Amino acid sequence: MTDRHSRPHTGRIALVTGSTGGIGFAVAERLAALGADIALHGFGDADQIGRQVAAVADRFGVRVHHFDADFTDAGCFPGLVERINGRLGPVDILVNNAGMQHVCSIVDFPPDKWDAMLAINLSAAFHTIRLCVPAMLARGWGRIVNIASVSGLVGTANKPAYVATKHGLVGLTKSVAMEFATTPVTCNAICPGWVLTPMVQKQVDALGAREGLDGAAAAARLVGAKQPSQTFVTVRQVASLVGYLCSDDAAEVRGAHWNMDGGYVAA
Repeated sequence: MTDRHSRPHTGRIALVTGSTGGIGFAVAERLAALGADIALHGFGDADQIGRQVAAVADRFGVRVHHFDADFTDAGCFPGLVERINGRLGPVDILVNNAGMQHVCSIVDFPPDKWDAMLAINLSAAFHTIRLCVPAMLARGWGRIVNIASVSGLVGTANKPAYVATKHGLVGLTKSVAMEFATTPVTCNAICPGWVLTPMVQKQVDALGAREGLDGAAAAARLVGAKQPSQTFVTVRQVASLVGYLCSDDAAEVRGAHWNMDGGYVAA
């Protein structure tokens, strides 16, 4: 007999975008531990992704399938959702995590990078939400969690596209939450500070090369400049918050932009 307390999402389907590594994979593991069948999305080495799929399925006893889709192509989304419906079923939990970063002065910022970041960081969430919500409403339950950033709450120099798209994602979250406020479908955003993901590691490496610092010193410099705790947020901590926002206890958490940032915004 399934323990509905420890595995409350048994029988539910979770789509986590950008989930072949970093925050997204940690979120996928957390939701699988709670009983959800998982639609992994993202790019990477095919053999490595195959091992990830098998490991999550074996460890948590859930169905796991990988789906690739290029989010810079707005036409990919109907096909993606149709494939998920065919392999797993309608999406009950949607976690919009896919994102990219480019650090550069706006004067020199490549327009193609702007367009790609707008598509992946913001427009993708619009498309997945609009296509997944009807089934959530029909089934009488749904959770949408958008992984934004502390950069969705404050500005940062040399990150014009990232800041703009993450602010937009917070705004989208509020609008969707208000639209479905009288339904069992909730929408919230998580705004992490510095999380030591591969994307952030690139910034650590760039800082180290620029300032002549070793890896540990560069990481300390980066996180210490903004995060009063002097400590990176972990992917597991973000995943645990996603788990809470997808729970029945969070049924009246609606339109929140929950910062998890070691005191970044409080400073």
